[in-house]
Formats: sequence, structure tokens, C-alpha cells
Amino acid sequence: MTSQTTIDTTGPGDKAPTAPSGKAPAKGLRGHPWFTLITVAVGVMMVALDGTIVAIANPAIASDLGATFAEVQWITNAYFLALAVSLITAGKLGDRFGHRQTFLIGVVGFAAASGAIGMSDSIALVIVFRVLQGLFGALLMPAALGLLRATFSADKLNMAIGIWGMVIGASTAGGPILGGVLVEHVNWQSVFFINVPVGVLAVVLGVMILLDHRAENAPRSFDVLGIALLSAAMFCLVWALIKAPEWGWGNGTTWTFVLASVVGFALFAFWETKVKEPLIPLGLFRSVPLSAGVVLMVLMAIAFLGGLFFVTFYLQNVHGMSPVDAGLHLLPLTGMMIVGSPLAGALITKAGPRIPLAGGMALTAIAMYGMSTLDTDTGGAAMSLWFALLGLGLAPVMVGATEVIVGNAPMELSGVAGGLQQAAMQIGGSLGTAVLGAVMASKVESDLPGNWAGAGLPPLTPEQAGLASEAVQVGVAPVTQGTPEPVAAKITEVAHDTFISGMSLASLVAAGVAVAAVLVALFTKRGENAEAGAGLGHI
Repeated sequence: MTSQTTIDTTGPGDKAPTAPSGKAPAKGLRGHPWFTLITVAVGVMMVALDGTIVAIANPAIASDLGATFAEVQWITNAYFLALAVSLITAGKLGDRFGHRQTFLIGVVGFAAASGAIGMSDSIALVIVFRVLQGLFGALLMPAALGLLRATFSADKLNMAIGIWGMVIGASTAGGPILGGVLVEHVNWQSVFFINVPVGVLAVVLGVMILLDHRAENAPRSFDVLGIALLSAAMFCLVWALIKAPEWGWGNGTTWTFVLASVVGFALFAFWETKVKEPLIPLGLFRSVPLSAGVVLMVLMAIAFLGGLFFVTFYLQNVHGMSPVDAGLHLLPLTGMMIVGSPLAGALITKAGPRIPLAGGMALTAIAMYGMSTLDTDTGGAAMSLWFALLGLGLAPVMVGATEVIVGNAPMELSGVAGGLQQAAMQIGGSLGTAVLGAVMASKVESDLPGNWAGAGLPPLTPEQAGLASEAVQVGVAPVTQGTPEPVAAKITEVAHDTFISGMSLASLVAAGVAVAAVLVALFTKRGENAEAGAGLGHI
């Protein structure tokens, strides 16, 4: 196994022999830390934005291209599947060839794939190019973290990661608002075309500003079998999580894929102990803080992304808001992440990550508990309170867990560490949606028959009951055309009350996950290798 502690921290030695020689700290634009941060933030913004903006365009895409519901689901699933499966391998490519080159290729490919989607005239092409978007997005996300790690000194790294996290949070939460405006006032294609000028800007800035940084003992070969085993295991896991709501958690196919992923990960771990230059040296996980950071990122994503999944249905289908209005009601969450992320970076720099991380997850748990109290009559002020508290809790976790993972990894594995951080978040989000979705489905299926009968509504056939349950799980009242108004009002009341009971239970489960994350946060500490990139030019 390759060494993980032999790192050249003398500055110019951090570059591979093939990289441009730098005998003095960077001056002007080239290699400037804060301009580097602006550059990678522009590129990362595209990927984060596309995670949520496209959901608003899906109905228009389905109508224009004649897509089925299953095909529309694949517009989202194909992107996340390609992204999650490729992140760690993409990080390794950055470690091998340089994060500057990997970032630029990722930006160019992502923007080109976005433009191709806008010009597609069939749902099949849209899905194919969404896969390419995911693959190129996987290239640039770990590379962005690798560039920040190599460019900023330890005393400024947390602030940089804080601003990086702020951009991701703002882009993710702002996606539905921007998507709603574009779809309503332009067309669905504009949701993808907007990435083209952003990509061009990121490439221009990258060519002018980014400096290549490579550790002296960066990998020189590829663990092809390791890549294949890890990709197969990740695919089976994410595929099982994506399809579990459709197949059911008791279905044999679901557990076949889960078992296949476990076998794949076991074979991957065994192989990594045998190969000369492994994809992920398992010794990396001997660092308890790094391992805790990965687990913490998974738990945070389960609580946040899983819980937030139902909030969008609550705002739009229960309160009857438009997508744009729903996005505006989430602005307290976005605003607190924007404000809180840089502040969290400064706090973590002074106090270390342990207390801010534990405190952040505690606030997240309180916020998720508060969201379990939302009902059909909850006003905007109460919603804003819990959303703002959630954003305030998430900010230090996004920043601190990232620094713990990347800062505790050797410089030559900064890309792999960045891939681990992003993969943990993607898996956590998928796991949260699947598990909390199962909690919601179980609660709705349990409560709906009794609530329906208690309201004096006509009995449902088994087929009608199944369709009604599926509708209620997303907050939609199963009112058929021609239903008398008084009956429709009762159905709507029953549907919304049942949805609220399911969302409440799912939020409580998310709060429990956040409490568990508080305990995990206590095992984190400041990155042991955070100084590795400190000599490569600073302000």
C-alpha cells in the first residue's frame, strides 16, 4: 500500500515535475487564493443548481416531448446516478493529472452537455445527456475542493470552504425559484441553456487564474479493477435506493441489489489491500476524524435532503403554492446558509470543528422536530422560524465536515477525499429520500383507511385505495372529475391531514438521525494535513 504520510510541504515541491515551475508565491491573478475561490465557485454553482432546478422543468419537458412519468423520473435519476457513481474515481483522476485540468474538462463537458439537452428533441437524448452532465459534474466537484485545499493556508481554508458551501447551499435552494421563473417566462430549454454562458465564464476564469497543484507523491497508475468494483458497488446501492419506493422495501429485487452492493464493497476492500497503488488506500480510514466526517456527511444529508423532500410537497400541494412561491418561502433556509457558512468557517478556524459540528447537528435536530409540528394551518412566520433554524444548523456542518474529510487526508489524496465528501452527501440524500419515503408510505397506508372511513366517505376498492395512497404520499388529494364539491372538500381534508401525519413522523425520524449525528461529531477534529497546501502562494 502506498504511503499516506510522506508529503512535501515546501511549496513548489507540491507540483509534479510536469507542472509549471513556481519558485515564488503567486502574484497577480494566477494562483491568487480568493480569485481561485471565485473561479471554482462559478463552476460548482452549475452542478449544485442542476440538482434542483430541473425538477421544476420536468412537467414542461414531459408535455413537450411526450414523456411518460417513468421517463421523467429518469431525467433526475440518471443525473444523480452518474454523479454518485463517478465522484471518487473522478477525484482520483484529479490527483493523477492535476485538479486544474480536471476542473476545466468538467466545466467544458458539463456546459456542452447542458446545451445539448436544450437542443434535444426526444426524451431519450435528454436522459443520455443528463448522464453526461453527471459524469462531467463528478469531475469538477472534487477538483474544486482539491484546488481550494492546495491554494489556501490552514488559517484561511475553513473560510474558503465556508464560502464554497454557501454557494452550494444558495444554488441548491435557489434552483426551484430560478427554474420556475425560466420555465414560466421563457421555456424549459432555458433551464439548461443558462449553464452555457456560466460555463464559458468559468473556463475563461480558470484559464487565467487557476494554478496546477500536484503532490510530489501523487499516484502514477490506475487501479482499474478497483474502479470497476467500486463503481459496480456504488451503482447497485444507489440503484436500489432510487428504485426502492417503486419496488418496495420488502421486494426481493431491492434486497438483491443491496446485497450485490455489499458484496461489491467487500471485494473492493479486499482488492485495495493487494494492489500497489489503490484507488482508495484503506489506511485513509484509520483516521477516526476523517471516517467520522464521512459518516457525519451521510447523516446530515439523510436528515436535510430527506426531510426537505417532503417540505416541497407540503408547500405546493397542501398550501397550494406555485413552485416560485414555494422557493421564496424557503428563502429563510437559504439566507441562513448564505450568512452562516462564512461565519461557521471563521468559528471553526478559531475553535476547531467539534463543537460547531455538534451544535449544528443539534440545531438541525431541533429544526426537524419543529417541522414535525407543521400542519395545514401553519402560517408563514412559524415555517420561516424552523426553516431559518435548519439553515443555521446546516451551515457549520457543510463547512466543518468538508474540512474534516479533506483536511485529514494527505495532499496526494485530496481529490479522492473531495470525492468521498461529495459521494457521502449523494448517498445520504438518496438514502434519506428512500428511507423517509418508506416511513411516509407506511404511515399513509396505515392511517388513510381509518381517516377515510371516519370522514364518512364512500369505501374504496383495493385498486382505488392504492392509487389514493400514492397521491396522498405527495400531498395530492385524490379527487376525481365530477366529484361533488362537499365530497371533494372532505377528500382534500382527509388527504392533507394524512399527509401531515406522515410528514410529521418522517421529520421526527430525521430529527433522530440528526441526534445520532451529534454523537458522531464528537469524534471529529481539525485536519492533521491541513497545512499541506499552505506554501503555494497566498495573499
